[in-house]
Amino acid sequence: MDEVNKTLYIPLYGKAYVSQKSLFLRDDMAEKIWASEGFQLTGKAKSKWLAYYMGMRAAVFDEWVMEQLNKYEEAVVLHIGCGLDSRVLRIGTKRMWYDIDFTEVIDERKRYYEEASNYRMIAADIRAHNWRQHIRETRCAIVAVEGVSMYVTNDELRAFMQQVSEHFDEAVLLMDCYTELAAKLSTYKNPIHDVGVSRVYGVREPQTLQSEAFTFVHEHTMTPVHFVQQLNGIERFIFQKLYAGRFSTKLYRLFSYNKKS
Repeated sequence: MDEVNKTLYIPLYGKAYVSQKSLFLRDDMAEKIWASEGFQLTGKAKSKWLAYYMGMRAAVFDEWVMEQLNKYEEAVVLHIGCGLDSRVLRIGTKRMWYDIDFTEVIDERKRYYEEASNYRMIAADIRAHNWRQHIRETRCAIVAVEGVSMYVTNDELRAFMQQVSEHFDEAVLLMDCYTELAAKLSTYKNPIHDVGVSRVYGVREPQTLQSEAFTFVHEHTMTPVHFVQQLNGIERFIFQKLYAGRFSTKLYRLFSYNKKS
């Protein structure tokens, strides 16, 4: 895998770590993959604090997808940048679900997951248009874009959102983003450096990604109180200072968008 694709090991480790500790989410598949393959992470990429954050982020996305599934009865799910994530298993929906990532990631993913009548894996680059040809549904989409935006430009993100808008009558989208400050600071210090990534992009404000296709709806927290409270004593205190404080929102944010009617 190239350097960007190798970043999938960081959230995979985080989900396996918190799952073993019975925190935030249960992810048997992450535990299984991590234990069987013995991937190597070093430095901050294997920090327990980052693992907590990655696990918490995944749980927040899980909750949002489940909430949208309850709202939109005809919606299909698109998980962009799925990596080796098992969200489709954690949520367990019978809706049509598409996991989308680069070809070499999907090739790796197929070692652990099998397609089904309501589940497909699509090898595609969202900066191109080829992902759309694999999706026959056009009514409504729930789009989770997790751990992707920082590796593509703002123009490329807007172009992807335009493609979603052109393909579906209705769509809702949740996406985590670095701020411009975080992108600048990443030149000097970022756990993704431990897997070889050196170039990332930030978003100035959520409205930066608005267009004729999508409008900004809401900013979400990646560290909800009900998850932070699952940590105990000194760990809770340290985590709140490192990842749940005011400074953290100056670096990393979570935005939802709806397709304009």
